[in-house]
Amino acid sequence: MAQEDLARRKAARILVADDNLDAAESLATLLEFHGYQVHFVHDGESALQALESFRPDVALLDIGMPKLDGYEVARRARQASWGAKSKLIALTGWGHDQDRRDALAAGFDRHFVKPVDIEELLAYLQSLPD
Repeated sequence: MAQEDLARRKAARILVADDNLDAAESLATLLEFHGYQVHFVHDGESALQALESFRPDVALLDIGMPKLDGYEVARRARQASWGAKSKLIALTGWGHDQDRRDALAAGFDRHFVKPVDIEELLAYLQSLPD
């Protein structure tokens, strides 16, 4: 891996929000291993607060979270001035066509279905512009 790629990855801040504690922690650990700076939370209200305070480059949000679902987190984030720059990615077990349309309508940039293909996710993250 080129040194500049590693440096770019290390600068990328990612929020992982999933009410499945093991899934959130495992994904966070994997992303940290690949050089990303990661913060994880386990409900929608915490995700919204973390989006505002952590200001991630990318947020990986489960849809079916307690307190606020991922759709509502995305809608509220997109309405805030600080939420315009983050890439919002739905990472969910909800994979029907309507779920994908709902995710895009709520403000998500991309929709991945669990279990996520890690190589595909990493390739997508690497393809994002600086």
